[in-house]
Amino acid sequence: MKILVVGANGKVARHFTNQIKEHPLLQEKAVIRNEEQIPFFSERKIETVLLDIVNNSIEEFAAAMKDVDAVVFSAGAGGKGLDKTIMIDLDGAIKIMTAAEIAGVKRFVMVSTFKTGRKEITREIKENSSLTVYTIAKNYADEWLKHRTNLNWTIIHPGSLTNEVGTGKIKLADNLTGELEKNTIPREDVATVILATLENDATIGKEFEVVSGDVSVFEAIKGLN
Repeated sequence: MKILVVGANGKVARHFTNQIKEHPLLQEKAVIRNEEQIPFFSERKIETVLLDIVNNSIEEFAAAMKDVDAVVFSAGAGGKGLDKTIMIDLDGAIKIMTAAEIAGVKRFVMVSTFKTGRKEITREIKENSSLTVYTIAKNYADEWLKHRTNLNWTIIHPGSLTNEVGTGKIKLADNLTGELEKNTIPREDVATVILATLENDATIGKEFEVVSGDVSVFEAIKGLN
């Protein structure tokens, strides 16, 4: 399976690249924004394509997907302003979904934020949270994926991201049941969750929250069956 990773130069996606580079069945095609990012991927023998999620068209992204089997959306504005948040986390995400449908790529894995939904948005508005616009953008991108596309989607909702070394162990809650309290998770472990998700078709049509825990990533993902 060949996977187009949008946001490939991000911190989570770089861990994903390191994990997939010698995978026997999965292959990456990395979407990056500038040539200075190429060496990291070329050293790992990962194919790259230069595209900008804001400035390039849906048709250009669809063309880049002609030879892939799945898309991972791991892009984000990273707190670079409200306009960037809307352009990347909402409009950019929908642009990539639309491109996937045009290209006939069915499998789509979305890396979202920990809590979404109207209840969370209302709470953040009342608390005047700095994350309100980000949460709104992520929420409606997720809703579009679930209800406005025919893609075989999975949505991953990670807790607060850290740069600690991954433990390979997690705790997850399926279908956003609210059973999982917010906690941290290393970016490296989120990358492993993405990998395990792609390896397991039983994750199609599922969304789940995930934080650090005491169950191996692959066993936890199998538990979604």
